Amino acid sequence: MSTADSAPLTWFKSSYSGNEGGACLEVAVTPGAIHIRDSKAPARAGLTVSAPEWAVFVRFAVGR
Repeated sequence: MSTADSAPLTWFKSSYSGNEGGACLEVAVTPGAIHIRDSKAPARAGLTVSAPEWAVFVRFAVGR
């Protein structure tokens, strides 16, 4: 996956994710969007959201 300008994305997982093969998400941050994919199936289609949408999700996920 790459951005609209064809720049490759730099993917990362949370530092809390281990290497046990569990269910993890990877994210790549660009100036206009947050890209999300399944770490077990990186070739599959991912999800792209705006920074404000990502912030709402993170607040919900951490319970704040």
